Amino acid sequence: MAMAASSKVEATLRGRAIHLSVRLPGASGLVGWQLYDPKESLFLSEGEWIPLNGGAAELEITVPEQDGPYRIYISPVDEERGWEYARGREFIIVDADASAGAVRLSPPRVTTLRALRLERWRTELPGLLAGPFRTLRAHWPLISSIVRRDVLARYRGSAGGVLWTVLNPLLLMATYFFVFGVVLQARFGGDPSRTGFALYFLTGMMPWLAFSEAAGRSPSVILEHRNFVKKLVFPVEVLPVVLVAAGLITELFAGGILVMALAALRGLHWSALWLPVLLIPQVMFTVGLAWLLSATGVFLRDLGQVIGFVLTLWFFITPICYPESALPAPVHSVLQYNPILTLVRGYRAVLLEGAAPDLGALGWLTLVSAAMMWAGYAWFIKLRRSFADVI
Repeated sequence: MAMAASSKVEATLRGRAIHLSVRLPGASGLVGWQLYDPKESLFLSEGEWIPLNGGAAELEITVPEQDGPYRIYISPVDEERGWEYARGREFIIVDADASAGAVRLSPPRVTTLRALRLERWRTELPGLLAGPFRTLRAHWPLISSIVRRDVLARYRGSAGGVLWTVLNPLLLMATYFFVFGVVLQARFGGDPSRTGFALYFLTGMMPWLAFSEAAGRSPSVILEHRNFVKKLVFPVEVLPVVLVAAGLITELFAGGILVMALAALRGLHWSALWLPVLLIPQVMFTVGLAWLLSATGVFLRDLGQVIGFVLTLWFFITPICYPESALPAPVHSVLQYNPILTLVRGYRAVLLEGAAPDLGALGWLTLVSAAMMWAGYAWFIKLRRSFADVI
């Protein structure tokens, strides 16, 4: 049933009570109201369904004692199918704002749920697009402090201490080098020597180290810091960013060793200056995925185990330990959509081949990474409201 152009609501305030005189010419059946918190999109209460008498009805609503914005939905109701507005029909909304013991009303208006969603997107989209950058700018001192504590605390009490930040990636890369370079004798076509294999392998491992560390720890990061959610006013959206920054420190140590080896064996080329450009989509993609996984991990506790398996599979289907030519031809077309492979190719181009990265592939990766970053941030902000209830 569409709302007639002459449909209207007259609102009268009586303290915190709102009296609504509803006029829906031509309508019959029932009419009712629901009260929402528009800021959090939370349902608060619902009134009795009132019969329409000649298209008119009188409704009484009491605004809660707590100050804040409120939104009243006024809609015809079908006894069998429920609320008409829930099926896309037009309905009337009245916005109220309770503050300092007083209630102020906005003029009633006719709308639909679809129009409200579009209105909300238009309102929230600028904040959503700026949200990731605003988080970094506003909380960078906090992020830096937590990263430093995270790196130091991870190996506190061990004999090697913070030295394990270097030893862990070195031992991991040494293990893969032994299996693929020595036992399986894998070689890259451009340089069939063992030294060439080591350099190509280590260069491909650099972006993977930072990415896999952050992605692997993300599903449990909110649960590990549950006190920040339940007992403190804390910007929990910085916790996934901390993991990404810690992963970049691991890559920095591994990269320093690789650069020294390159300088000693081959020398460095000017194309290495492209590295910061490669880091931009790498960080955006990783932090977006970290936001997505960390928020989902609060509700799906098995996600950490699943991600461990996915990362293992992801590593072995990405030609890091072996040349791309070792894969069947049909697989190559699918690999073009692997963002980590685009990074691996870029790192090898700028560090080993003295060439700029493929700008077309880099542009595609940047767009995908930006989309991942904003989608992950939006998903995190949406689910963050329910963290305290679940934890």
